[in-house]
Amino acid sequence: MPTTTTSSGLNNLAMTGSSAPLFFEIFREVDKAESKDAKIAVLRKNDSTPLRQVLKGAFDPAIVWELPEGTPPYKENEAPAGTDHTSLHQEARRLHYFIKGANKLNKAKREIMFIQMLEGLQAEEAKLLLNVKNKNLQTVYSGLTSELVREAFGWNDKFLKSTK
Repeated sequence: MPTTTTSSGLNNLAMTGSSAPLFFEIFREVDKAESKDAKIAVLRKNDSTPLRQVLKGAFDPAIVWELPEGTPPYKENEAPAGTDHTSLHQEARRLHYFIKGANKLNKAKREIMFIQMLEGLQAEEAKLLLNVKNKNLQTVYSGLTSELVREAFGWNDKFLKSTK
């Protein structure tokens, strides 16, 4: 089964600075870009292992989220951006806990961990993660599609590096 974390991903994560834009900011920039080439350029400019993990979680049909449908009961983090919260850049390394076949956590523990992750994230990133889990990111950000993501990162239909 696919996993969303690698040792190289953790190394890249350690190099990610606090000046990196939050994922919802990147996706808003994609949304505002007027052409396909401009949208691809935004993704490539912000390329990182955590970004790729999140996008694979949103679009790769082989990745099945082992969480209940919809929005869990969580308390939105009201701290202003840049203050008391984590980011998906940091949390991406833990997404494998919520992927079917990639962990051995019991259902209750997995759901509690997911709620805790949502509560720690900046509010917009928590909403983004819910859209990733529910596989409906493309309905929130215009033009952010499976095809665009695969083209931006040179992935084939199985979300693996294309051998072309």
